Amino acid sequence: MISYIFQDWETNKGNLKGRLVMVLFRLARPASINKFFRVLWLPYLIFYKLLVEWFMCIELPHWTKVGKGLYIGHGHALVVNGCSIIGDNCFIRHSTTLGNIRLDDGSYTGSPILGNNVELGSNVCIIGEVRIGNNVKIGAGSVVVKDIPDNSVAVGNPARVIKTLKPIAVQPKLAYQPEVLV
Repeated sequence: MISYIFQDWETNKGNLKGRLVMVLFRLARPASINKFFRVLWLPYLIFYKLLVEWFMCIELPHWTKVGKGLYIGHGHALVVNGCSIIGDNCFIRHSTTLGNIRLDDGSYTGSPILGNNVELGSNVCIIGEVRIGNNVKIGAGSVVVKDIPDNSVAVGNPARVIKTLKPIAVQPKLAYQPEVLV
């Protein structure tokens, strides 16, 4: 349990705010397992929402699936849709949004899925049911509305791949597969 709570500790070395947010997030995550935990964790979830979302301006819902080693750089104005999935060893900078799209009929599209080893520059918007491959770098200010393949560098509005990186010898699998939370 302790190793689970502190799995992002080393990744955020020298980043006190990132360490604090990730420890608080990992402590809140069990509330998404079942209704019993949700009721038991309710006072903590209120504390989490007040401190992390309202005071630190980081919207990272406790039910979001996040792999190990998430680094939150300059954690401010970060908005992550709760249905987004973030793989292992990702680096997310400030003013980044991972969100879905509300359709005319009131329904929503799916949320972004980030692979492993994804690095997002500041002020990146990834909107809709978009898959970001493993080992991808997305430049600051980019707006991503289409899938980005593995081992790519993407920039612009709309984001486009400008470079293909040399693949890593062993490609890690996506940390989590999409599923619907009830």
